[in-house]
Amino acid sequence: MSRKAFTAAGAVAVGSHSHAVESGDLIFLSGQTPVDYETGKLVEGDIAVQTEQCFKNLFNVLKVAGLKTDDVEKVNVFLTDMSNLTAMLEIYSKQFSSPYPARTTIGVSSLPLGAQIEIEMIARRK
Repeated sequence: MSRKAFTAAGAVAVGSHSHAVESGDLIFLSGQTPVDYETGKLVEGDIAVQTEQCFKNLFNVLKVAGLKTDDVEKVNVFLTDMSNLTAMLEIYSKQFSSPYPARTTIGVSSLPLGAQIEIEMIARRK
């Protein structure tokens, strides 16, 4: 069975993977780091700036898949410094409306390109 994949011009893939893959009514969005898709470089700035860029990239993928933020069911956030959790949550909370998607936040030792954050999502086609 072949995968139905989505590729967004406004997102970045570091390595060999699809921006998103559809399986039934679920769409699995690959993790996005805070890379500016126009320059191909990691955005400079604090965790708030990097979080905003991750969401810009992810929401471009959602749009290509014909989905909206209300379709997001689960979000996984990877942080290289858990002391950035509160600042990340300030940006995160503005991205979705209540009821919020389920979320897991995991501390990791490093991320591609020296990013401070990576975010992946699972959405459901309604």
